[in-house]
Amino acid sequence: MTDGLVLPPGSGQSITSAGMTLKVGADESARWSVFEADVGPGFDVGAHRHGEAEELFYIIEGELDLLAFEPRIRTAGDWQRWESASGQRVVRGGPGSLMYVPAGCPHAFANPCPAPARMLFLVTPAGHERYLRELAELLTADGPPDQPAIAALRFRHDIEQLTPLKPGRA
Repeated sequence: MTDGLVLPPGSGQSITSAGMTLKVGADESARWSVFEADVGPGFDVGAHRHGEAEELFYIIEGELDLLAFEPRIRTAGDWQRWESASGQRVVRGGPGSLMYVPAGCPHAFANPCPAPARMLFLVTPAGHERYLRELAELLTADGPPDQPAIAALRFRHDIEQLTPLKPGRA
């Protein structure tokens, strides 16, 4: 039997420019990675889907637009207008809102508000921090995000990009 892990507030490994703090990752668990995420105004992760990973998002502060369904029609631009065959639409979630995303389900989140949002973010299996570190490197480059490079990175990590990532306002 191994010991558990207790982290005080504010601790963890910062993933620079991604707004993420890794709390538990592949070094501690084979099953999941856990992050505290700060989502700046205007940030849009872009609609995407994972071949194998499952994710859970829990909003602590602020509001986020949330999508977790297969749309009737996948349009390349604005996922906020998508609708499912059963009539599901994007939801604005506030503190206490939760979004569960099974493997293969298109999903996205964005902060349309003028204030930052904070969320707890869990991914299984563990190791998502590797992707986020590489993404943070791409987002620190000068100029607009290199969308082909982001799409290639996502592909390498079993993520199908459906709409572009938008980093938000500085």
